[in-house]
Order: sequence, then structure tokens, then C-alpha cells
Amino acid sequence: MDPAAKAKLVARTDLYYDMSYTVAYSTFANIPSEFKQLICPYTTENSGISTDADSENGAPVKTASLLDLYSGCGGMSTGLCLGSALAGLKLETKWAVDLNSFACKSLKYNHPKTEVRNEKAEDFLALLKEWAILCDKYVHSNDSDAAEPVEEEEADEPLGKDEFVVEKLLEICYGGTGRKNGIHFKVQWKGYGPEEDTWEPIENLSDCPLKIKEFVQEGYRRNILPQPGQVDVICGGPPCQGISGFNRFRNRDNPLEDEKNQQMVTYMDIVSYLQPKFVLMENVVDILKFADGYLGRYALSRLVSLNYQARLGMMVAGCYGLPQFRMRVFLWGALPTMVLPKYPLPTHDVVVRGGAPNAFSQSIVAYDETQRPTLKKALLLGDAISDLPKVDNYQPHEVIEYGGQPKTDFQRYIRLSRKDMLDYSFGDATCPEEGKLLDHQPLRLNQDDYDRVQQIPIKKGANFRDLPGVKVGANNIVEWDPEVERVYLKSGKPLVPDYAMSFIKGRSPKPFGRLWWDETVPTVVTRAEPHNQIILHPNQGRVLTVRENARLQGFPDYYRMYGPMKEKYIQVGNAVAVPVARALGYSLGRAYQGEVDVGYDALFVLPDSFTNIGQTGARARASSVGTPAGEVVEQ
Repeated sequence: MDPAAKAKLVARTDLYYDMSYTVAYSTFANIPSEFKQLICPYTTENSGISTDADSENGAPVKTASLLDLYSGCGGMSTGLCLGSALAGLKLETKWAVDLNSFACKSLKYNHPKTEVRNEKAEDFLALLKEWAILCDKYVHSNDSDAAEPVEEEEADEPLGKDEFVVEKLLEICYGGTGRKNGIHFKVQWKGYGPEEDTWEPIENLSDCPLKIKEFVQEGYRRNILPQPGQVDVICGGPPCQGISGFNRFRNRDNPLEDEKNQQMVTYMDIVSYLQPKFVLMENVVDILKFADGYLGRYALSRLVSLNYQARLGMMVAGCYGLPQFRMRVFLWGALPTMVLPKYPLPTHDVVVRGGAPNAFSQSIVAYDETQRPTLKKALLLGDAISDLPKVDNYQPHEVIEYGGQPKTDFQRYIRLSRKDMLDYSFGDATCPEEGKLLDHQPLRLNQDDYDRVQQIPIKKGANFRDLPGVKVGANNIVEWDPEVERVYLKSGKPLVPDYAMSFIKGRSPKPFGRLWWDETVPTVVTRAEPHNQIILHPNQGRVLTVRENARLQGFPDYYRMYGPMKEKYIQVGNAVAVPVARALGYSLGRAYQGEVDVGYDALFVLPDSFTNIGQTGARARASSVGTPAGEVVEQ
């Protein structure tokens, strides 16, 4: 309803509501049309959809812009774009922001057209506000085209001892490491090379108004920074380290007073400022557990207070075609003029075991136990990585040949090219490494750990408990075998380290644990050390490689990581599982184009073409499911 008609209608009332609430998936949504006197139909005319007249070869013709906050290496935005394309929407990651410089390099390589910013989210928000002021002055104002005075550097007068000429302004930021708050420009100095470029505060450039004007007008034309109304979708997973079990000083009474949880507020502040059509926030399930779900409730209520429709659900990565469990929270937001996206029901038969808080058990995305859907078999580790060539503990090459053919449907799919994946991030250009195997490198273990790993038996369930001198006593607690003399390595250090024996009071089988082909991984981790986790390859003397971990997260094989080896593992482990984001992207693509199912439930069934190899370019109509989520059961 347009604001004028709404104001006229509610003027005669004491109380009114314009949004419905449903307990399942904590859904705040537009009131079903049968209860409205006047409604604004979902049409492309009011949805702000733009069209791309240059689309060819059956590619989507409708386009939308995406801002990826706390982007990491881009797992969430990549998946959203892939899924949206299958639904007929060309979603483009126009901007991305992350504090990890290596993750930014990875995202920029895989999305070369994206404006990637390596900075704090709060600095990014401050920059957006300052950028709007600069654009008002140099682009939108009536005198923005007026002649400026000739700048001093353009004259041919000799320079003083400490004077330099500004050749060009290259970049813009707000504050940053070692700099005070405020606008700074990266300056290219006349007569000097790139290594001499420096960051200068805007007040130091007061004699260079033409250079500033030139930069702002060019930046506005290139859309280097978004302004309110220019962003269609915001996605991201703000870190909430204040709820981590490793934080001994967690604030349970008011978690938002903890500085480590402030990124949740910053994320919502950016949403408030930019007012995108859609919002998708991802986070760990602990935001619904810690302090009675304080942070999850805050995020949901903040969206509603901004007049967004909203719903909250928990999704398991394995349910969408991955050999890992990995449950995460996903929060949708949509303006009242848009269709609120639904959650895609599982495509693979994975048992949803414990981990969800009781207060939000009705928000698990799963089939009802009375339903008997036809699902694909759950994926196992062998389905994902059995085709990859054997490598040693030290493998120095970032790019190698596959050396063999794929063995499973998953492997055939994960090897697809960008074009076949409907990935438009490279445009028409072909990646020079197309068809090669990237990042199939393990973290190189030190000699002692390598010697230990070499002695872990090649069998299912093997770990440090299988080494000589260790026996399992009462209550599954390890102890030293008094009849076996302790074994030492060449370095003089013990074969079985003390920390393995004492880890979790001797109850854990994780140290130096070996994965097996017919298993599902609990979750991909950010560290590759085998000291306290099961990460050894089933039949090789090493930890899983970066590529093997990336396979478990659903990254296409063409997706390359940048940075030191440990940083690559961090990027992969922190990412949103790509198949989950892809399924959500399909839902987003349908909602963006105004596709509404009969009924007002929160779930829908993905079409067969979504998971069938060789049919990625086909569009199919999804069906709605009006039943609540299934019960959480223990495996």
C-alpha cells in the first residue's frame, strides 16, 4: 500500500497491525491478502527490477546488485549468485567488505568485477556517509560543473623543498590502521612510482579540489561505493566472538555490551542506512543458544523495527549435497514491497541430529516426520574427494593436473566450468587455469608430527590410541600401558605426546584421528593441525589439502584461494557452504521476481533441475510445502 493511502486508512483507528507473525521460523510477514482491504500486488513494476538487454544464450535477463559484508573469500555471495542464476536472476556481487586481506585477494581474483574493500565494517559505514556528502558536493549539486580555480600543482613554478605534486587520487578510505578517523585518499605523486604512493587525509589536499572532484565523479560513475537505494541485496555473517566458549568473560546479561559482539549491530546499521530490498544474515547456532538467544532475537527484532519482513531458520549443509553436517542460522529480511523468500527444503537424506536450541526447534529447515519425500542419498567423504590425485606431506605446486576422471556425480558437478555453473563473475573471459586442479596442497607437518602420522594405521577410526604404549581404560579414558616402554621419535620427543593423552581429560579420540571414506565430517575446521581434531586423509600420511576442504564446503574446483597455507584453510573453514547459499540464492531469485506460491508457509521444494547434473541451465517451477519443520532427532 502506498504511504498516503495507508495513512488515510489508519487515521480512523486506535490500533492497527500491518504484519503477521508465525511461530514457525519466527516469521514476520505481510498480512495474507484475504485479510487486507487494500493490497499492493507483487509485480515487476514495483520491485525495482532492472533488465539486461545484452543477455545471450539463455542467460538471465534480470539483474540485481549484491553487497557482501564480512565476505571472507566469498562463499556466501558465490552461492547466492549461482542459485539466483538458476532461478532466472543475474545477481552480481558489486561490493564486498572484509578485514582479512588474504580473503579479499581470493574474492577479488574469483570476482574481478567486484569492488573489494579490505577494512572494518564500521569504517565502511562511516565512509558511505562521507561518500554521500562528497557526491552531493561534486556530482549532484547545481554548481558541480562550475569551473574550479587552477590548482597550484598545475602551474610551472618551481617546487619548494618539501612540496610534491598530486598526479592522481587512486583510492578512498575512512581511517584505518595507524590513521585517524576521517576521509583519506591514496595519492599517486607526480614523478614517483607506485611504491611511493601514500595515504593522505582530505584536509591535506585542500589545495587540490580539482583532483578530488575528478576522483569523486569518476568513482560515482564506476559505482565504487553504494548509496542508499542502490543495493538490492545485502548478505553477510557478522562475527560474534563474544559468545564463544573460549571467551571466559562472556556477558550473559547484555551480550551487545561486549565489544566482540558489536559487529551484529554494525551489520544492522549498514542495512538501516542502505535500505536494500533483501537481507540475508548467516551465523552460528550459538546466537540462538547463548543468553536465551539474545543476539538472534536482537537481529530479528532489529529487522522488524526497520519495517522489514523477516524469518529465521536453521539449515544443515549436508542436507544440500555435502559430506559434512554443519548447522547454521540464516535470517531473511525483505521490504514490504517485496516477496519474503522461503527456505528450500533438503535435497539429500541427512538425519538432522541434535544441536538446535529448544526455543527455536520449530525453525529447523526439514521435512515433517509424516512426509516421505524422495531425496538423494547423503554424501560421504569418498563421494567428494576420491578422484583427487595422491600428494605428499609437502606439495609445492598451487596448480596441477587432475590425472584422472571424476567418479561420482558430485565430482562431475564440482569440476564444471564457470560457464556451466552459470557463474558470470568473469564475464566472457576465460580463466587461464580452467580445467586445472588448484590448491591441492596440505599444510606441511613438522617432522615430528609427520613421523607420528606415518604410524597411524590405515583403517577406519584410527587415531593416537592405536600407537604403542596407549590403552583405553574404564569410561573410555586413555592411560599409559605399564607393560609397554614409551616410544620416542628420532628427535627425542615421545611418539605419543602428553597433550594427546590429556585432551578433554583423556576421553577424546580426536588427536591424530584419521577420516574414512564412508563418513560424514561434522564440520570443516579453520585449522589443519592434527593435534586435537580428526583431519588425516583416509589412506595418505597427511592432513586434508586446501582443495579437499574446499570440496567439503562445496566450492567449485575453479575457485582459487590466496595467501599463506594456514590462511587458505581459515578462508575455507570460515565460509558459508556454497551449496546451502546456492539453494538460498534460488529462493532469492524467485522472490525477487515476485513469484508467490499459494499459501503463506516458509518452505518450498527445489526443482529436480537444481540437483541434476547437466540440467543446470534449465529453469523449473518449485513447489510449496505447508508443513512445519521436522523434529530434531539424535543419530
